[in-house]
Amino acid sequence: MDTATPSARPLAPLTQPVRRLVDGVRRWPVESQQRARRNALFASTALARRRAERLEVEEFLAAHARVTVHAPVGDSSLPRARRG
Repeated sequence: MDTATPSARPLAPLTQPVRRLVDGVRRWPVESQQRARRNALFASTALARRRAERLEVEEFLAAHARVTVHAPVGDSSLPRARRG
């Protein structure tokens, strides 16, 4: 065995931290993009729910306003509020 050429085996423990760092740098853009997509999907879903709820409330209030404005006082054809 030639003593002037170092074996690759003894250097392996020294190169592992560098290899981990390089691997982390290589994975970072992919993982960052995946996190950004997941966050955007979550935000989009939350906004869609809010929009649907807001539309539902607007429709309810519009229907309630029509009933209140157009119904004569004491009209028995209107549904009564539940009690209990």
